[in-house]
Amino acid sequence: MIPVISVVGAESNVGKTTVICKIIKELKARDYKVATIKHHKGNFDIDYPGKDTWEHYNSGADTVIISSPEKLARIERRYEEYELDEIISGINNVDIIITEGYKTCHKYKIEVARKCFSQKIISKETELFAVVTDFYVKNNIPKFSHENIKELVDLIEEKFLNK
Repeated sequence: MIPVISVVGAESNVGKTTVICKIIKELKARDYKVATIKHHKGNFDIDYPGKDTWEHYNSGADTVIISSPEKLARIERRYEEYELDEIISGINNVDIIITEGYKTCHKYKIEVARKCFSQKIISKETELFAVVTDFYVKNNIPKFSHENIKELVDLIEEKFLNK
């Protein structure tokens, strides 16, 4: 089973994406294959007018797939949101899956917190395995600064990857 960790935070713009990108770079430097899943609260576009796939979708296609030797993308018209585990079940050939924004899903979590946004930790302690923060947090969870990503990835490797 592929390990899944969620990077969450109490606020937008707290630095989740930056932390995830640093984690990905460090995992890739250690030769791991990584998948990410980003949760978005509303509608979003990954295509734009004038592209063939945009034309297909806007003509009414329910699923549009674009494929090349380097990439594959799928745009699917949805009437209700997929559950995270449904999305995860379609991912293969990676060593770890990192999600962003799935605060209420029951996955192991890294919480990103900055004192200029909120000094409250929102994750359940039973799911939280690390905190990336710039302020003191009173619990026994390992804490890392935003610059200590190598040490955080050491913990991820030890806890989830066993290589």
